[in-house]
Amino acid sequence: MKERKSNLDERQEQALLKIEHNGCWLAFWGLLIAMAVQLIVYGFDMKLLAGEWIVFMALCLYIWSSCLKQGIWDRQLKPDRKTNLLASLVAGLAFGVLMFFSIWKNFPDKPLGAAAGALISGGIIFAICFCALSISAKQMKKRQEQLEKEENENEEEEEK
Repeated sequence: MKERKSNLDERQEQALLKIEHNGCWLAFWGLLIAMAVQLIVYGFDMKLLAGEWIVFMALCLYIWSSCLKQGIWDRQLKPDRKTNLLASLVAGLAFGVLMFFSIWKNFPDKPLGAAAGALISGGIIFAICFCALSISAKQMKKRQEQLEKEENENEEEEEK
């Protein structure tokens, strides 16, 4: 891809990167919250959620694949079992609570059934997230090793 000349100085470039970063995460969390509210208010209707879901998943896949390609996990979190367990637990609980209210809204006289549905769906999300995060962490570590090896080879070539 052809690199275009930038009209920005270094300070402006950093400011623009921060603006783009904040805009990306605003879109990510905004879409997630909008889908959660729609799920609670209107129930599980993919016709209503389809647009937001497609954009949200495209954003998720782009961030995930780009970070994996660069060997980046997170600024603060380490790609270990504890982090994966905690993140999966949060995702499972959040989804479980969301499903509880969604089911309970449609069947207010069946709170036990709503709790059972929430527990099952939250457990499934927990398991899927934990597996996906564990696999991604292994792939990221492999990619980091590969990038470090390439960097060392480039440094050796430059020294010659």
